[in-house]
Amino acid sequence: MSDARDPAAQPERTRFAWRRTTLAFAVVVVLEIRRLVAEGGSAGGYAGLSLALCTWLAFLATGQRRIAQLAATAPAAMAPGRVLVAGACVVASATSAAVLLFV
Repeated sequence: MSDARDPAAQPERTRFAWRRTTLAFAVVVVLEIRRLVAEGGSAGGYAGLSLALCTWLAFLATGQRRIAQLAATAPAAMAPGRVLVAGACVVASATSAAVLLFV
């Protein structure tokens, strides 16, 4: 077994991971919309949905920038600010889900 790794495989797997995570955020937003429509909307429900939509849009923008960077021959490391945005999106998504569950 060789210790050399394929330089194209890691960026491709990372690109797929960003796409899967963005799709998971979109599914969460759709499920939140479905719940609001089925059960009727409340102020807290709409607040949670708006937080989820903003979170998804921020993560989508961050993910698309990273996917574009990964298309380079030797992709650079992700900027710390973008890492912070991605992490904040995950926390905000969990917060919006909690708002919808308990409101």
